[in-house]
Amino acid sequence: MRVLIVEANDELGAIWARHLARQGCEVVLVHDQDNAIEALRGDTPVQVIVLNIMLEQGSALAVADYASYRQPEARIIFVTDTNFFSDGSIFSIAANACAYLRTETKLDDLSAMVEHYGGGFDPEPEAETLQH
Repeated sequence: MRVLIVEANDELGAIWARHLARQGCEVVLVHDQDNAIEALRGDTPVQVIVLNIMLEQGSALAVADYASYRQPEARIIFVTDTNFFSDGSIFSIAANACAYLRTETKLDDLSAMVEHYGGGFDPEPEAETLQH
């Protein structure tokens, strides 16, 4: 399964990426809208996008909108450390949103969500982590 992580915090994004790679995911880690859009332009499909709502550079909603156009099968797990969209309105704004989590969610819980929405982990991990 290919996972795109869009997280401005380098350390947090790397922790998530390493954990998901150990589960067998091919992980692409980017830190802003421009690199996320570039990652979605490729020919390799992304099954799950872990996307921080509050990006430092660019708009998470623009990334979600582009993903729904370019890779409509990709499911988005939005993460945040704020109460922004805590009312669930993100699900009416982003059609490909499937979950909304806090950034401090336990790694095993995040990976369970990725596994569920991505269609399951590869039983023989040969994953890699790519950073842009």
